Order: sequence, then structure tokens, then C-alpha cells
Amino acid sequence: MTGTAQKVWFITGASRGFGVLTAKKALERGDFVVATARDPNSVIAALGEHPNLLAVRLDVTLEAQAVSAAQQAVARFGRIDVLVNNAGYGLLGAVEESSADEVRALYETNVFGLLNVTRAVLPVMRKQGSGHVINISSVGGYSAYAGWGVYGSTKFAVEGLSEALSMELAPLGIYSTVVEPGFFRTDFLDASSLVATRDRIGDYAATVGAMRDFADGANHQQPGDPVKFAAALMQLADNEHPPVRLQLGSDTVARVRAKNLSVEKEMNDWLELAVSTDHVAVEVAA
Repeated sequence: MTGTAQKVWFITGASRGFGVLTAKKALERGDFVVATARDPNSVIAALGEHPNLLAVRLDVTLEAQAVSAAQQAVARFGRIDVLVNNAGYGLLGAVEESSADEVRALYETNVFGLLNVTRAVLPVMRKQGSGHVINISSVGGYSAYAGWGVYGSTKFAVEGLSEALSMELAPLGIYSTVVEPGFFRTDFLDASSLVATRDRIGDYAATVGAMRDFADGANHQQPGDPVKFAAALMQLADNEHPPVRLQLGSDTVARVRAKNLSVEKEMNDWLELAVSTDHVAVEVAA
């Protein structure tokens, strides 16, 4: 389904932040919304009762719950037009400071959870011959930051998955877009969405320590407007030819441009060595 026709949205992490704002905006314009969260009562508390709303229990790390949620969505509304993989959280700390348990838990939600939900919803979209998968990444999924290495790596994974999905799904009439928000004024830097590594190593004070100080001071002072983010997702979902990547926020645009220039310069600096490793056929004299 394309254009501005009434859509059925399936949104993970829909009880707060980008998720709840996107659900609210979709409901306001008359769309149908399957809003999922670990506690569906938190969705109702945030959005209220609405005839176009289905609140569903979903812990994205549990694949069986993802399958059940997709089945409930189809049973109620008959289809799923837009999947917004929004559920996730942050981990702030140096790569060396991040324990194996902290890394695994982060990947279980941010990567494996996204895969669980995507695998549950795609059969519905394939049967329809239409749909749009929107994966919420981060500016940190395109350009790394000190202190966000492990978190950023989960978003780098989302970027790669989304890019491959766009190739695999296009012949089936389904689109995939990865959205790269910058710093938006949500609760992402609150304890409800952000975990700090247990370990702290003094040698990283000038890099990761400085980032911790920045995060403390930036909380709820970020430049991005989350209401405008939700409105942008409506435009994205309505577009008949959506992009593979969508940068949201002037800070993201600046960071992406700077990285692209840096990569191009570095590649040119090392171009002779880079291309020297190709196999060159040796002609054998007769």
C-alpha cells in the first residue's frame, strides 16, 4: 500500500519516546495502529483507549511473542502496512569497559529482537505484496562516537540488515528504510532508556568520560524535536519511492557529510596500496 491511503502500523517500543509519538500521530490521521510494549497497559496509559488501537504485549527478545503479535495484528486489522522497529536502548561506556553480559543483552534487544519482529511480520507483507519496514537506527549507526562503540555497533548491524532487506524485498513490492535520527529531546538519555557500563577505566577519562559528562548535560536539551520526528515518519510511510536511508536532524546531516568526506579522503590517501592487491594475470611465453 502506498500513498496516503489508510494504513495499519505495527510499532515496537510504543509506550514512550519515538514509538508512542509515532503511534499517536498515526491515530490522529485516522490510521490503525498495533502498538506493542512489554506491558500493553503502558501503551493504553500513554495513548488512551481508541477504536483504531490494538495494544499488544511484546518482548522483542522472545520470538514466539513476535509471531503472536503479528497474528493478533492481522486478526484485528487484516494486514500490516508499516512495521516500525523502534524498540531498543543505549549502552554508554568504552568498548573495553563493556562486559560480555552487557553486550549480549544489548544485542538481544537491538539486533536479535529487531530480527525476531521482522521475521514475524514479513510473511504478512509478502502475502500482501506490499509493505514498508522502517528500522530506527541512529546517527551513531553511521558514524561512531567514543563511549557509544557497542551501542553504535548494534545500529551498524541494523544499517547493514536494512540495506540488504531493501535489495531482497524490492522485487516483492516491499520497501526497507533505515532512519538515522540525531540527538532528539526524548528520554533516551534517561535511566529508562540508557544503561551505563558497570566498569569504568580511568585511562578513558578524556574520551569516554567526556562523553558521559556531555550526555548528562545534554539530557532534554537535544536539538531534535520528537514530535517533528513522528510527523516525518508519516511522510516517509506515504512516499511511493522511499529512500534506503533517511537522516533526521541537522546534526545527523552534518555528521554524515563529514564522515563521507573523511572516508573519501582516506581512501584517496591510500588508493595506491588499496588497488595494489588485485590479482594480475601473468602471461606465459609460448
